[in-house]
Amino acid sequence: MSASERSQGAAAAEPVEQALYEVRKKIYPRAVTGVFALWRWVAVWATQLVFYGLPWLTWNDRQAVLFDLVHRKFYIFGLVFWPQDIVYLTVLLIISAYSLFLFTAVGGRLWCGYACPQTVYTEIFMWIERKIEGDRMKRMKLDKGPLSGRKLALKAAKHGAWIALALWTGFTFVGYFTPIADLAAKVMQWSLGPWETFWVFFYGFATYGNAGWMREQVCKYMCPYARFQSVMFDRDTLIITYDNDRGEPRGARAKSADHKAKGLGDCVDCGICVQVCPTGIDIRNGLQYECIGCAACIDGCNQVMGKMGYPKGLIRYSSEHALEEKFDFAQMVRRVVRPRILIYTAVLWTIIIAAGLTLGNRVPVKVDVIRDRITMAAPDDPQVQNVYRLAIMNTSEQSRQFRISVTGLEGLALEAEAQPVTVGGASQRVIPVRLRVDKEKTIPGANPIVFTVETVGTEEPIVITERATLIAPKTE
Repeated sequence: MSASERSQGAAAAEPVEQALYEVRKKIYPRAVTGVFALWRWVAVWATQLVFYGLPWLTWNDRQAVLFDLVHRKFYIFGLVFWPQDIVYLTVLLIISAYSLFLFTAVGGRLWCGYACPQTVYTEIFMWIERKIEGDRMKRMKLDKGPLSGRKLALKAAKHGAWIALALWTGFTFVGYFTPIADLAAKVMQWSLGPWETFWVFFYGFATYGNAGWMREQVCKYMCPYARFQSVMFDRDTLIITYDNDRGEPRGARAKSADHKAKGLGDCVDCGICVQVCPTGIDIRNGLQYECIGCAACIDGCNQVMGKMGYPKGLIRYSSEHALEEKFDFAQMVRRVVRPRILIYTAVLWTIIIAAGLTLGNRVPVKVDVIRDRITMAAPDDPQVQNVYRLAIMNTSEQSRQFRISVTGLEGLALEAEAQPVTVGGASQRVIPVRLRVDKEKTIPGANPIVFTVETVGTEEPIVITERATLIAPKTE
């Protein structure tokens, strides 16, 4: 065996090092205009006006939307919720889930493409990046170029703007849990509490990292929705598709050339659809889990088709069934209204209407009865006594007066503070109550009783009844 053969054999025997993951290739999305780009910016403005503006709205001399964790009260405009109202949070989550199922079954990843916070903030951060560093080619040239004063200045300006926006986002987030006017005063006085400081910087850091640095990595590797989206799709779901029959074979050509005579499809292979994609995929390869449904490729392709004088829609919203059967737009839309969609819609509206009726008829008073563990009766005392604590929660924002009474045993006497008792708006008050009754009027063990709490001074009295037990000792 020659030396060259031995060296080749040794090289073949050496193990080949395999990377555990692919090194990220930075994506430089190109700016695009069009119908869907306009809708994305409408979603950006709508969601961010709500997010940044809502904490500053006032309602009845308080913050309109405030989740006061310290006092366990949650204000949403004219409604006040307590921890006992967690059922409404459950209903909200169910409505959100069914809405997600419905919109995904109809139009694919509409949430991801237009309203997801990751998409929204990435869009904002990329806009800042383009304004400071320029569009795609300028950013690529800047990153490849040597370190210079101009490059440092542009990078510093971009990251400074990103950090400022991220910190303002963190501040606004905390403003939903701490009154934002008080929070602003604390920031100006450098007197934020430790937890407020932590969450402002933590949420700000998450926004800066996810929207500024990680971007498509969050959608591709961290978000679980991309992995199970196909479960919600069917053959009639409208998704972003490339018309392979119309576009292939692709190839470059002059605008004046007869591409049909040359055997070419409508795709000019310009790569615009890839350049505008925020996740860097080629939609011409078919549906991929990395596609977030932003429709930037549709806008980009339509611009090229318009310049070439070809019909738009080479890349468009369509369905697998429509492409196979060559449906026109009307036929495709009719297939959208199918049993699955009707069931989702019916269930969703049933839940919404039921939740709305329940919320509209919600009684603004809650009562909890807690019996204290004390001596029930002294040996020489002819009466049995039990002590209770009545927690009266006034969920409305008007102060109310209540009268407490009890029934269930003959001769049952109630001792409490002077009635009626007053409970302030959106507050809770614990009223100690002592019950007395003759021993011969009771049975050993638990005696069922009923507390009645009734509003005083209202046109329509609110009456709340709560069952409880009075414990009597065994007689010797």
